[in-house]
Amino acid sequence: MSEMRRLEKLLYRQVKGTCEGYQLLAPGDRVMVAMSGGKDSYVMFHLLTKLVPRLPFAVELVAVHLDQVQPGYDGASLRAFLEASGQRFEILREDTYSVVTDRLDASQTYCSLCSRLRRGILYTAAERLGCNKIALGHHRDDSLETFLLNLFYSGKLQAMPARYRTDDDRFDVIRPLIECPERDIATLAAELAFPIIPCNLCGSQDGLQRDAMTALLAQLEQTNPHVRAIMANALRNVRPSHLLDPDVARAWAERAPDLRPSIAPAPRPRHAKALPVLGQDPPS
Repeated sequence: MSEMRRLEKLLYRQVKGTCEGYQLLAPGDRVMVAMSGGKDSYVMFHLLTKLVPRLPFAVELVAVHLDQVQPGYDGASLRAFLEASGQRFEILREDTYSVVTDRLDASQTYCSLCSRLRRGILYTAAERLGCNKIALGHHRDDSLETFLLNLFYSGKLQAMPARYRTDDDRFDVIRPLIECPERDIATLAAELAFPIIPCNLCGSQDGLQRDAMTALLAQLEQTNPHVRAIMANALRNVRPSHLLDPDVARAWAERAPDLRPSIAPAPRPRHAKALPVLGQDPPS
């Protein structure tokens, strides 16, 4: 019980700090909490239901779960959990499983297509429910793995923001867990005995690039136990002047004076005269 309380308080403080620091919640928000049935979405929902009543303004949560008709799916335990929560919720049903498996063979990665289909369904439901924000359960490790995937395979420096506007300008997508370690989330989910629904689609595929990034981080962690925290801090500590993107360099040069103001250089110490001991002029 003490370990559960410790982790719950720790993750609550991290989520609260993320929501405040990135202004994820505002007065009058109606937030769709996307419930996949995995550990991350359970913990996110659990912590948001504790945070929202303590806010100095009104925010409404609507939990939404999508049954994608995957083989072996049983959502009874998730439904019972949502009913017991006392929060507003909806369970949707759409056979995206057949769409994905019909379009892709077993050697291809299902995640991208499955994610796009799921996202479209959730966006449609969010509009019908009058939600202006959608909360996703991505955590710190998801962000680091995405950063490495983009670095190694896409040739771009890009991770996961805590908040972004959808391309159609309809919703803000927020990630309250984006600064929370996956290890702590998994431990709390186990301590609270959330009824996890396994993914029988992408979870059955081997050799995914994301798995390789997870393994790389675990390997680095063997020699530097704090490597994940250091990498996460690096995403908050960007030095645009030391990158090679000219658009970023120009935007940085034109930044507002109060945005990370330049620090006056310290007086230069007196150096040696650097006079030559040997030299030669070219022949005239």
